Amino acid sequence: MGIKNLTQLIKSKAPDAIQTEGMYSLKDKTIAIDASILIYKSLANVRHNQSYLTNKDGKVVSHIIGLFHKTIQFLSFGIKPIYIFDGKPPPEKKEVIMERNKKAHTSKLLMEQTDVLEEKQKLEKSTIRINKEHVNDLKQLFTLMGVPFIQPDGEAETYAAHLCKTNQVYGVYSEDMDTLSFGSPILIRNCIDRSIKRKDALSVFSLKDILEGFNMNYEQFVEVCILCGCDYCETISKIGNIRAFQAIEKHNSLEAFLATLEPTLIPPDYLQKSNKAKELFINYSFPDYNRESPPLDTVNLTKYLVDDCGMALNRVQNALKKIN
Repeated sequence: MGIKNLTQLIKSKAPDAIQTEGMYSLKDKTIAIDASILIYKSLANVRHNQSYLTNKDGKVVSHIIGLFHKTIQFLSFGIKPIYIFDGKPPPEKKEVIMERNKKAHTSKLLMEQTDVLEEKQKLEKSTIRINKEHVNDLKQLFTLMGVPFIQPDGEAETYAAHLCKTNQVYGVYSEDMDTLSFGSPILIRNCIDRSIKRKDALSVFSLKDILEGFNMNYEQFVEVCILCGCDYCETISKIGNIRAFQAIEKHNSLEAFLATLEPTLIPPDYLQKSNKAKELFINYSFPDYNRESPPLDTVNLTKYLVDDCGMALNRVQNALKKIN
């Protein structure tokens, strides 16, 4: 989920913090990529005859083919990707995960009860869950492509932000806005300007410019994000992104704002949970993970994509020409 309506708040209060750039502007830059975002998109959008792409044995390969083409696009622009897979989430996210699983189960039941194709496809997107097999498939793909990947002990966007904060990468490619809450100086998203039709267009968010536009320090920004709504604690009734911003702008801190509210309006243990959320966003650390990868193995990569994934040989060869 990320942070509720944070994009709209930034567009309103710090519009200069969002720049539209082409992929060519990232040439020779190393980018940490939140793999889960692209996996979900591939599983949701890559269809053949209204079903998942499968190989001759019936195995779903939508995620493999989707990530192959996306990686080819990055490499063809001279971008150096490092894919980050999700590790174990913190206990504070348990309720959110349970709610998502419940929603997926409900959507699956509703899918079985409808014969309307559009409704069935819409519900199907809510049933998608990334499993260990998906991740292992992509680790094999990236190894053959010579592209580094990491699965840290924690969430992907947290570790990706860590890489950016420590100047190991230029920016983080993700659709999760909490990447900024974790302190990533640069967040790169698919272009949010609907008027721009270029396929290589990206929206680049600068945390430094956001803080300047908000006239807040980083800790205050994180408290705005928590009030907007994050994965680690519930929201306060009738507090949206605008009121969240105004609360911290006026009272300077979340705790001071809470002191102005009637206790009955505040969810139980909210201060304790919000403080823990702030700690998760700000005070985290990771060891250095090995991200070495073997060189591109064209022969075995082609064999894997053609024999195991059912891709046409000429499509694989034409894609590889873009990076050779």
